[in-house]
Amino acid sequence: MRVVIQRVTAASVTINQNLYSSISAGLLVLLGIEDADTDDDIRWLSQKIVQLRVFDDENGVMNLSVKDIGGDILLVSQFTLHASTRKGNRPSYIKASKPEFAIPMYEKMIQQLENDLGKKIATGEFGAEMKVQLLNDGPVTIIIDTKIKE
Repeated sequence: MRVVIQRVTAASVTINQNLYSSISAGLLVLLGIEDADTDDDIRWLSQKIVQLRVFDDENGVMNLSVKDIGGDILLVSQFTLHASTRKGNRPSYIKASKPEFAIPMYEKMIQQLENDLGKKIATGEFGAEMKVQLLNDGPVTIIIDTKIKE
């Protein structure tokens, strides 16, 4: 699994010109799923996201997690995170999982994040054409790949 995490003051997903979901202060998480991903990746990544200390404490130091601040998470599936640009100018998405595998993994990630955060999270709609808006706070953007674990 590969994620791009953005600390936001607000984020939303619009589908067919209708607001689908939105959050205030928290994390927008763009999630890419590949066939090599496992339930262990889900558990590890969810814990990492929920415990990631990217919010300022009273001294202005990034020392608090989304859970610490009572923040929200908006999770959006994004297969393009597994794009390969090695050859030519048109990205290849061969590493991105097909819906038969990716949808159940996405749903498991939603459930795991909700369990680890202790509350419902907001989501996009898998496979939908979405408009994602965000107000990046900082900006703070973190990339994590469960196969590298850095």
